[in-house]
Amino acid sequence: MRRHEKEITAQGELEQVLWHGRVCHLAIPDEPLPYLVPLNYGYQEGALYFHSAPQGHKIDLLQRQRRARFIVTIDMGIIEAEEACNWGARFTSVMGSGRIEFIDDPQEKQAALQVLMAQYSDQVFTFAEDQVAATGVFKLVIESMSGKQSRG
Repeated sequence: MRRHEKEITAQGELEQVLWHGRVCHLAIPDEPLPYLVPLNYGYQEGALYFHSAPQGHKIDLLQRQRRARFIVTIDMGIIEAEEACNWGARFTSVMGSGRIEFIDDPQEKQAALQVLMAQYSDQVFTFAEDQVAATGVFKLVIESMSGKQSRG
């Protein structure tokens, strides 16, 4: 990283961003360009959990490749200035890569969906069996990640 003073290296600080983020952008290898999609997610113990329709382009790509990159950004606002070149942004972000694992077992799917919902609410939810069966669930096991912050 060129600006080392902005780098986040502590594991706990990286995880704080993942716990407090709301949207994860997932980049999946595709031709001629990567397929990039914003997703709701949940973070727990080194993995990002996602839900999806069980079919579609994203799922096809993930089943073939089983690898993806991600970024989670927490936007803290714009820094205004008199001159255009002095404008900036306050943010904290974590980006990384990992391997994709699909979750098919109904109990594991329910647990993964609980992780996902815990990202957004303190409530404990129950999921109907037919809804769980109709939902695709996968996780990205994080193999590497780095962070950056700009406080202005």
